[in-house]
Amino acid sequence: MTRAMTHIAYFSVIALLFAAVPMGYLGDLQDMTKTLFIVGFLGIWRYTWALTNFSRAFLYRFWAWPRRRKAYHKAFADSGAPSHMYVMITSYMVDPEVTLMVYRRLLAACANARDGATIVASVVDGADERLIRQIYDSSREDLSNTRLVIDRIKANGKRDAMMKALRILARFHPTRHDIMVFIDGDTAPPPDLWAQSAPIFSDPQVGALTTDEAALIDEAGLFRDWFDLRFHQRNVMMSSMGLSKRVLTLTGRLSVFRASLATDPGFIRGVGQDYLDHWRLGRVDFLTGDDKSTWYWLLTNGYQTIYLPDVQSESVETQPKPGFVDSAKTLMIRWFGNMMRTNGRALRQSPRRIGYFTWWSILDQKVSMWTTLVGPMSVLFTAILHSAWVIPLYIGWVMLTRYVFCVVIALFNGAWFPVTHPPVLYFGQVFGAMLKTYVFFRLDRQKWTRQASSSGGATTSLFDRVKQMESVAHHVVAVSFLALAILFLNTVE
Repeated sequence: MTRAMTHIAYFSVIALLFAAVPMGYLGDLQDMTKTLFIVGFLGIWRYTWALTNFSRAFLYRFWAWPRRRKAYHKAFADSGAPSHMYVMITSYMVDPEVTLMVYRRLLAACANARDGATIVASVVDGADERLIRQIYDSSREDLSNTRLVIDRIKANGKRDAMMKALRILARFHPTRHDIMVFIDGDTAPPPDLWAQSAPIFSDPQVGALTTDEAALIDEAGLFRDWFDLRFHQRNVMMSSMGLSKRVLTLTGRLSVFRASLATDPGFIRGVGQDYLDHWRLGRVDFLTGDDKSTWYWLLTNGYQTIYLPDVQSESVETQPKPGFVDSAKTLMIRWFGNMMRTNGRALRQSPRRIGYFTWWSILDQKVSMWTTLVGPMSVLFTAILHSAWVIPLYIGWVMLTRYVFCVVIALFNGAWFPVTHPPVLYFGQVFGAMLKTYVFFRLDRQKWTRQASSSGGATTSLFDRVKQMESVAHHVVAVSFLALAILFLNTVE
């Protein structure tokens, strides 16, 4: 079946869902008034917020960013200041084929750095060290101005590796004109990374930048469709935030920092020893989420973070679990845990300091995990208490609205989408909201996808067992109150 036929079939399903509802049912709204009010009110709020971000993204991508980019490059050229490119790359349990591809691309980017490059590669396995040296020695690029330092460490986690690598890089005494690239061992940078990044730091207020991303996934299926959609959504949201010069995360896959800031002792401590003091869970040492720690340090110190929508890195993504749902759950729990552990303290910052739109966007991330669940829960209660005909209406509405969202996302990214994207978008919204409420009450539970190191797993102490039971109780009470509130609004006269 051609792509056009699948989209026609999609709209045929929507038409059948609406046609299945008996004639005159929509005219009798007595039993549905409260549900329509709840869903409609929240829908207007969510759709208005989406429209705001879409509008800001288009404004940034096609108007503000071209003008800012021109100004950055002009200021950089006028200054004539040299800008050395430092690179910190961490590799752990990465396939040799991926390492080969990534380092070839990285060495090409370093060879293109006008003022030279220094790579500090943090590895655990001796085989990785030998492979990296072999790639460097056999490279066809001119690496006469590129220095390679390999830091062989124990497998104590990514944060420990980054902290040690940054201390090595600090010995080179980078200046405020130099840049430092943080890159994962499974992410390939663009060849013109230095040329696109260094001019941005001609503005002394800029602390870091991050780029657009693409996923390299060989096997077709829902996992690849989901990642493609996520990165397309990310491009929209990052562009919207880019208009305010404050992105919401500095992705660990590839971000670029002002080198003098990245080697600041406070910054290094924030990467290697970040933690949260929680009123119930006590001190939570951060295992994952180094990208949120670097973002938070720059945010609270008043630095701008810039988004480059026209520069793209490529990361190799693999399913952590055999099934799509299990894989999505594993990844989203890690991502949302990182977000929740940092957003609470970010909201305690003054909106005037971090930017009003940035502050409101962080607040929206916390609130939306509950408001997203109101729609499906309201429809479920209405179906049970009044009429099941609301279900096909709701499904048809979801299919139609998510399709419209996907059209706008596709227009922004310049690439059409498969028919799986609308349902995958809804899955990500609702299932993601459920997982956000789960991790919100379990901020102490962390685990890397590829690493055995974790926290909050199987425990034996009484204190830890009590914390786990408390987390379950708080979660159940919160969801119960949400359900009771919705049920009350659906039944009160």
